[in-house]
Amino acid sequence: MSEKPKILNRNIVAQSQLFKIEALDLEFSNGATRQYERLVRGHGSNGAVLIIPLIDEETVLLIREYSAGVERYELGLPKGKIDNGESCVQAANRELKEEVGYGAHNIQQLSSFSLAPSYMEHMTDIMLAQDLYPERLAGDEPEELQVIPWKLDDLTELVMSGECTEARSIAALYMVRDYILPRVGKI
Repeated sequence: MSEKPKILNRNIVAQSQLFKIEALDLEFSNGATRQYERLVRGHGSNGAVLIIPLIDEETVLLIREYSAGVERYELGLPKGKIDNGESCVQAANRELKEEVGYGAHNIQQLSSFSLAPSYMEHMTDIMLAQDLYPERLAGDEPEELQVIPWKLDDLTELVMSGECTEARSIAALYMVRDYILPRVGKI
């Protein structure tokens, strides 16, 4: 199973402003052929960032924003696309300023997450932002986002509340809790 399938053909079968659906005709090493469909990044897409902004070593800043996919307001981490010419660090700092009203003196990439690797090409860079300072940039959100401080010790309460259901945010929060809190003797 170490040999990847051979791509025999690929073509775009549907497209919207946000998404392209690509059909892949694959041949596996055992001779089996299948057609897979996947969402691919649009032209000029540079990926995305999800930011974990720590106001202190125990408190993360979440945002509450409308999520059209589930038709309700959700709590989660700030996120956004990487613009042309930006690094993931620059994009994280810009999105942080637009969505949370803070910049960060210290931003580092912790990981990259896929959402549904069998169906989506998209990856999100998970960025930790520390040493925050107040600074706001105008963003593209249709309404002001509510910023909610949340203690990392209370992640189970957040997940159980049903207000935060996005898997990337949940995984990133648990990852940073297990990375940061042990350093300050909290776990």
